Amino acid sequence: MTTAAVAGAPVARAIPRTPSRLASILTVLFGLVVIWYVAALPMNAGQLTRQYARIDPDRTFTFNEKLFATWTVRRPMLPTPDMILGDFWKTSTGAPITSKRNLMFHVGVTALATTTGFLAGALLGIALAIGIVHLRTLDASLMPWLIASQTVPILAIAPMLLAVLGALSVSSLVAKAAISMYLCFFPVTVSMVKGLRSPDRLSLDLMRTYSATQAQLFVKLRWPASIPFLFASLKVAIALGLVGAMVAELSTGGQAGLGGRLLNASYNGDMLHMWTALVTSSILAIVLVAAVSRIERLVLTGMGSRPPDQNA
Repeated sequence: MTTAAVAGAPVARAIPRTPSRLASILTVLFGLVVIWYVAALPMNAGQLTRQYARIDPDRTFTFNEKLFATWTVRRPMLPTPDMILGDFWKTSTGAPITSKRNLMFHVGVTALATTTGFLAGALLGIALAIGIVHLRTLDASLMPWLIASQTVPILAIAPMLLAVLGALSVSSLVAKAAISMYLCFFPVTVSMVKGLRSPDRLSLDLMRTYSATQAQLFVKLRWPASIPFLFASLKVAIALGLVGAMVAELSTGGQAGLGGRLLNASYNGDMLHMWTALVTSSILAIVLVAAVSRIERLVLTGMGSRPPDQNA
């Protein structure tokens, strides 16, 4: 018997540890992969039956043969993850990175258009938010039009905007970045308006008792209070910017970029290349959002604030 037990002291209970962020992600990923392989069975079964009919109509295939063939069919309707991984490696290493046959070339084109449009949209959104907060005229007149602008489907406006910019001899990068910016600026504007107005009345009154000017109120109170709102909107905006860049690439006829890769694969009925481009675009979105999250942690740490709690 321990000394603590003899003395009647309470015995400390072990606090159960919550699963780490990485473990949770890997668990969900494993479940998705299992579901993916199961879903590939009925999706590829029809094509497999036709292949068997051409090879040997009278032969009876075992379940294991059918199972293996379903996951290795030549032109699958639903490629399995290992097929996509193999195609990703093949298309990323089979040609120079400056060649349009290299998948990384298209990733670079889409990433450049996305980041350019994202930066422009973020700056525009911040500028509009500052104007709306400080000018009642803009608040009453501009905000309804900003909301109305987002009701227009991007698939409808992208071809028209690209045609206008093309007529003005604007480069394809700027044209695609403009579509990306169109989707980026709105969440930044709305969140920054909320963030700039987030300081409570007591804090504002305290600053006014010190005869603080509007510029000092903005620099010392409104802007620091809006930083968490800003980065929350930037994570949404950069994902929307990637969607806008890919829609613009689809509208240009599939010349370059992941959107063009998707369009060309759909023309050829190549589901494997389509899924590879789609999965690659998802990975690119994760990387871009993670980069914004990293910058957020650095900024909040530099300001002396506590970064968002993320279990590694």
